[in-house]
Amino acid sequence: MRFPSTHPVRIFQNLPMAPSVKSANKKAKTSNTSVVDEGRIRVLKEGDSSGKGPVIYWMFRDQRSRDNWALIHAVDQARRMDTSVAVAFNLFDQFLGAKARQLGFMLRGLKELEQNLNDLEIPFFLFQGEATDNIPKFLNECNASLLVMDFSPLRDVRQWKDEICMKVSESIAVHEVDAHNVVPMWVASSKLEYSAKTIRSKIHKLLPEYLVDFPTLQTPCRKFTARHPTEIDWEKLISDVLREGAEVPELQWCEPGEKAAMEVLLGSKDGFLTARLKNYYNDRNNPLKPKGLSGLSPYFHFGMISTQRCALEARNFKKMHPQSVDTFLEEMIVRRELADNFCYYQPKYDSLEGAWEWARKTLLDHAADKRDNIYTKEQLEKAETADPLWNASQLEMVHHGKMHGFMRMYWAKKILEWTVDQKKPWQ
Repeated sequence: MRFPSTHPVRIFQNLPMAPSVKSANKKAKTSNTSVVDEGRIRVLKEGDSSGKGPVIYWMFRDQRSRDNWALIHAVDQARRMDTSVAVAFNLFDQFLGAKARQLGFMLRGLKELEQNLNDLEIPFFLFQGEATDNIPKFLNECNASLLVMDFSPLRDVRQWKDEICMKVSESIAVHEVDAHNVVPMWVASSKLEYSAKTIRSKIHKLLPEYLVDFPTLQTPCRKFTARHPTEIDWEKLISDVLREGAEVPELQWCEPGEKAAMEVLLGSKDGFLTARLKNYYNDRNNPLKPKGLSGLSPYFHFGMISTQRCALEARNFKKMHPQSVDTFLEEMIVRRELADNFCYYQPKYDSLEGAWEWARKTLLDHAADKRDNIYTKEQLEKAETADPLWNASQLEMVHHGKMHGFMRMYWAKKILEWTVDQKKPWQ
């Protein structure tokens, strides 16, 4: 991915160090507010303030027990109300087309997560089917007082949330917490941003407020007794997923879970920050040097590690590798959060109609251009093109589950060149 011409060293150079956990807690106690910044929380539905039922955290995007603002908020609210807390996760029958590779990775991470939560005395409930049915039913059965949700900019998830808010009891409050972005999406900007350039300054101004250390996650003050979790047969569940999605098998090089994610970030042997950061600035766009990349993307995608934690840890290496640190923060914060902004404020984010006008015009102007090669979807999937570089990138995706970021841009542009209908590449 290309970066702005601005020298990366200057981008984050004036960012102050985060306040200590102690000072953050003191501020929260003094102001009598949540330990989570109020800007990170949105109230989707008011409830009955006198309710004493448990707090339920519906987790889906941020699948971790550590450094999770949504979980911190759920436990904090439960302690304030002198009640218990539980985590619910819903597996969809058709998880948006995912196969063994994605689902196996996610489920193995959830298995570790369940144990981590149990160590914190927080029960984990796993449901299968429609979240719009399972979550309201669970809340009503538990006589819950508060539902805490992860944030997602995607259209379907937002529709599910609206439906859940309508289905739950009037007494249940619903809070949405952005634990995925360093600066909450709705705080960073209230409109669709044109580019990284237009959102960068907005995010930078807010980093001193939001790029702070996490408070210690407290143990709930009450044991959850509303319902006993059903024992999860993880081995059978994973086995079923691997069998049904065998056409896209699991990968061996990428170990799932929170522990593995932290090892990739800070491992003594091959951690990104501890062993490979020094070469990131020079090597990140070189496909011949795959170790030049962080390797954190799978963990970001499933929320197994907090980008905020990664940013906090990266700043500890700024004096040694200033260019690499600032470039990493630019990529991980500004560029990632621009993507959330686009998906949230552009309703047609997954279609050609959602592209900027100049892009649509360019495609229209060249729609009738002569194409030397036209390939079918099957030919592209099997890497049967006349371009060895493109074929290598495609095969890397097929067999290794990832593609170098710099090659991904080339890969996508060639698909446009090799198809007649400009709408097909979007599919």
